[in-house]
Amino acid sequence: MNYRLIVRLLGAILLLEALTMLPSLVIALIYGDGDAMALLLSMVITAAAALPMQLLFRPEEKNLRAREGFVIVALAWVALSAFGALPFVFSGVLSNYVDALFETVSGFTTTGSTVLQVFEGQPHGIMFWRSFTHWIGGMGVLVLTLALLAQMIGRASHLMRAESPGPEFSKILPKTGNTAKTLYLIYGALTVVEFVLLIAAGLSPYDAAIHAMGTAGTGGFSNYGASVGELNNPSVEIIVTIFMIIFSINFALFYRTLTGHLRESLRSEELHWFLAIFVIAAAAITFIILPQYGSFGTALRHGCFQVATVMSTTGYATADFNLWPEAAKMILFLLMFVGACAGSTAGGIKVVRIALLIKQGLREVLRTIQPRRVSVVRFEGRGVEQSMLSQITVFFFVYIALVLVGAFLLSLFGPYGFETNFTAALTCVSNVGPGFGAVGPMGNFAGYGTMGKITLILLMLAGRLEIFPILVLFHPATWKRSS
Repeated sequence: MNYRLIVRLLGAILLLEALTMLPSLVIALIYGDGDAMALLLSMVITAAAALPMQLLFRPEEKNLRAREGFVIVALAWVALSAFGALPFVFSGVLSNYVDALFETVSGFTTTGSTVLQVFEGQPHGIMFWRSFTHWIGGMGVLVLTLALLAQMIGRASHLMRAESPGPEFSKILPKTGNTAKTLYLIYGALTVVEFVLLIAAGLSPYDAAIHAMGTAGTGGFSNYGASVGELNNPSVEIIVTIFMIIFSINFALFYRTLTGHLRESLRSEELHWFLAIFVIAAAAITFIILPQYGSFGTALRHGCFQVATVMSTTGYATADFNLWPEAAKMILFLLMFVGACAGSTAGGIKVVRIALLIKQGLREVLRTIQPRRVSVVRFEGRGVEQSMLSQITVFFFVYIALVLVGAFLLSLFGPYGFETNFTAALTCVSNVGPGFGAVGPMGNFAGYGTMGKITLILLMLAGRLEIFPILVLFHPATWKRSS
């Protein structure tokens, strides 16, 4: 285990975090809400903790092995969250550190679950930091680090592979650092486009920035208690819906499109699966809730928005789907498992895994009928190796097990019933944000005690890092010096 490289890289990541607090500090100074000192103090403490890690630990070997990549990713997200919670505590917005840590983890993991109960009158700088954590965490903290500091690491692909959502890491350029820079350029450009469109739709620059960052990171933090619904602006809802779908697509397809391979991008099988699920689910919910709204246009708007927000795991809301018919709620519940495309900023199991599980299931049915038949599972025009199918099956099993264990622990620690506890665990593992019952789109997670919130924090981290990097930390073999 290359401990020196791990510590030095963690120091670089914390220095970068201190730097990313600067825009929030500027916002705090502009609005003068009294939160500037809290942000400045947080920056100083974070930088002071990071500098010794940078100056005192100089590794002889810069190349990372897979094990070290997983360890760095897991520790980085824990450290970022621990220091990222300081502005909430110092400002008094969330004086309880566990509450502040919950909010910060929810931000960085782009979950969007919240313990905030009062939104009006909160300091602008702190609320900006709260949403900015979405934007940082959406594409990945380590991806941002590699985009800026790729020269610190030899073989960096293990970092991106451990942090990137999906069964495979799409390396769009030969050098990992260049891949990271390209991804962030596309990510940033799309965020700016949405920001401009939201201003054109009538939002203030501050509100537009908050909701553009929440959409880009598919996180869903809003500065309003009733989320996007409080804006009462159909144009904004349509823009946000479109961009939630855009940010649910594999970013490798955007790169291929920009480099003149539009037809190749449009032939993506995963994209076809994602759009098909979205259209079918949105149409079904629209007709189910039509009697409740009376107008087809209104039902379609709410149906499309909520399907997009759940599939993209953004978590914004325009309506309280707790009040929808059970059939509509069941569709949303199933979509919480599915998520969006691999290589996007969304959470969930991912469409590619769901598609391959379905194809694998169909193959086993055919084998039962025709035992001698040789059948290969194909995806994106090529055969899928059995090892990949086995990995996906294991991932699915561990994913479901994690949700069940999380729900059980919440039932021990929490004051709520089955619906709230189960969907709270599911929405945190899938990084969706709201669940059903007390943690629905108009509710929050403040009712859970300290142990319940710590359980949810671990579920959010495990879900964002796709489970195994977090589990690696608890395996004794990880910390042995031998390879």
